[in-house]
Amino acid sequence: MRFENRLLFTHEATRMATQRYVLSIDQGTTSTRATVLDARLRVKGVGQQEFTQHFPRPGYVEHDLKEIWATVEACVGKALKAAKVKGTDIAAIGLTNQRETTGLWDRKGQPLHRAIVWQDRRTSQLCAHLKARGEEPRVKATTGLVLDPYFSGTKLRWLLDTVKGARARAEAGDLCFGTIDTWLVFKMTAGAAHVTDASNASRTLLMDLASLDWDSGMLALLDVPRAVLPRIAPSAEVYGVTRGMKSLPDGVPVSGMAGDQQAALFGQACFSPGESKCTYGTGAFLLMNVGSEPVASTSGLLTTVAWKLGGQTTYALEGSAFIAGAAVQWLRDGLGLIKKASDVEALAKTVKDTGDVVFVPALAGLGAPHWRPDARGLFAGIDRSTTRGHLARAVLEGVALQLQDLAEAMRLDSGRDLPAFKVDGGAVKNDLLMQFQADILGVNVVRPRNVETTSLGAAFLGGLGVGFWKSPEDIRKAWKAEKVFTPKMTQEQRARHLGKWRDAVKRA
Repeated sequence: MRFENRLLFTHEATRMATQRYVLSIDQGTTSTRATVLDARLRVKGVGQQEFTQHFPRPGYVEHDLKEIWATVEACVGKALKAAKVKGTDIAAIGLTNQRETTGLWDRKGQPLHRAIVWQDRRTSQLCAHLKARGEEPRVKATTGLVLDPYFSGTKLRWLLDTVKGARARAEAGDLCFGTIDTWLVFKMTAGAAHVTDASNASRTLLMDLASLDWDSGMLALLDVPRAVLPRIAPSAEVYGVTRGMKSLPDGVPVSGMAGDQQAALFGQACFSPGESKCTYGTGAFLLMNVGSEPVASTSGLLTTVAWKLGGQTTYALEGSAFIAGAAVQWLRDGLGLIKKASDVEALAKTVKDTGDVVFVPALAGLGAPHWRPDARGLFAGIDRSTTRGHLARAVLEGVALQLQDLAEAMRLDSGRDLPAFKVDGGAVKNDLLMQFQADILGVNVVRPRNVETTSLGAAFLGGLGVGFWKSPEDIRKAWKAEKVFTPKMTQEQRARHLGKWRDAVKRA
């Protein structure tokens, strides 16, 4: 080894030895969370902050990109303070994000419009028009997705067509499109990196699942200029280094990213085909690892990239329920039935069952396997005996029932039974919900010790990107179950619940 190379190697080893922590940034739909973890994946400090939800008209949901960035800066500072570590102690940063939410900004980092959130339905008419033209089979074959307002491509089309001057500037290369991961890396690197990873790109309606590149046919279909698109990168590599941040020194590698649901699959150590997880957040998302080849769905599920590490791509089947924790937030904020989200379990326990009340959580349409953007939320079976407790319990059961639909579709598409149902996210602390989920699925529901597996997955990808960890097997060793919920419901009881549920879904 040449002398100067030995010096460089020694310097790098010394630097890594003094940087003993990884920073995970989880930018979600309602809040931002930063977590500092050590080499054994122990949480050392956390910072979290909610931000404003904008609803300018029915069906429209928006976020302020500048406010999101401000929460990232604030949360990183809080996490470092809570962990009692310095920014210079951070070896790598991993990012995970609400996925299809769509931003558009100029090369100086100035947003042209508020971001259009994944829940937003403003492009329903465009999606219906393209379906009527017979475009959906081609879209699904190329991207693994369906024509639904959920995804980024039609949102970007709306921005380019609606914001004055946006299309011309995009075609000239003056603008940047991105999902939230792209926005954060752009800001963290002071505009040096305009990049996304394959997992997030697979949610745009614009990427070819086979080539992992932007598809010319999809760009033409949605009238999106290639010049506005970010580079598609693996889920673990150094995309750039921090520059000009308030909460971190310059030079910290930003080295891992994945969409929130793929990061949770990674954080749940679902590295083998057939392993699956469900994350309960604002929405609920069931993903199954299907290996190195995409599996086409015939049951209304999505085919997506789970992650790309080095030259190896892992694919997943996904079912998305748009409303989960958001239904509990609605009970709190819209109906005033509870003061805080955690009160819902106690209220639901005031009754022994729902009193035959069924809730369909279609507050933002129905996702897989139904794909009905026109569906609306519904309480069925209400009478004079219905109480607040019945409504609360029906909301929790409605969340679980829609996931049963997804699990059944996944069994059909994959040809595999779910060996267990690994769960994560804030709502899994609700024992009543988890027990009903096990009952209605007829399989064990497994809750890990660390339910914030989205943050865990992002941290691990960031560490892998700089060699802080060497192998995904390190996370499998660290994963531990906290509680297993076993099914207690009889087949007859399950059939009765499912019959009432399916009748209600038809009416939603």
